Amino acid sequence: MKVLVRSILFNALFYLNLIVHLFAALPTLVLPRGAILAVVRFWARTNLWLLRMVCGITAEFRGLENIPKGPLLVASKHQSTWETFALMLLFGDPAFILKRELMWIPFFGWYAWKAAMIPVDRGARSQALAAIAARARTELAGNRQIIIFPEGTRRRPGAEPAYKYGVVHLYAQTGVRCLPLALNSGLFWPRRTFYRHPGKIVVECLDPIAPGLDKRAFSELLQQEIECATARLIEEARQGGQGR
Repeated sequence: MKVLVRSILFNALFYLNLIVHLFAALPTLVLPRGAILAVVRFWARTNLWLLRMVCGITAEFRGLENIPKGPLLVASKHQSTWETFALMLLFGDPAFILKRELMWIPFFGWYAWKAAMIPVDRGARSQALAAIAARARTELAGNRQIIIFPEGTRRRPGAEPAYKYGVVHLYAQTGVRCLPLALNSGLFWPRRTFYRHPGKIVVECLDPIAPGLDKRAFSELLQQEIECATARLIEEARQGGQGR
């Protein structure tokens, strides 16, 4: 019952906080791109504060020393809505790869466009890969960090990996380092439910993968690194009696 009440309260405050920031950010549409990124980071921090105060969910970011400077491809495990905002706090100038349909949503789409996020048309297949790679090279030339979820959608903790080709294509086409990210957020903010379970969400920045590997070697190494570290973080939390 306690988790239910806290979850209901958090969700009400989360969406109220979102609405307030959506309207407060309107002036950023005529300001430099850094302004909208600053608003999004503030929104992310308030979300983490609400999670801690209302739901008893804290966050730990490990391996920050592994984040290299300069242009970077970031490949993150995706279990929850949580990482879609929390990862904004780790990088200086991030650009998420997201579904093109999200760009059509009022307010959200405007801000995603202003922040120079990278939309992908999933129905275009090979044309989409070429367009994403071209856009990624442009953004990387400005020393940005491209964030991609290799599985394309949220996966429950412990689910069979389902990595897509997109991250491999980007690695081969951009020639920059790739930073793998492991996490356990799905134990505390599960997909497709409003429940929020107390505990500690951990994100771990793993050793960067240098450019130059062939596609198969990179694909196998990336999946192995992310999945092994994610399994370890999930087991660590469950041994501590956390998560669901």
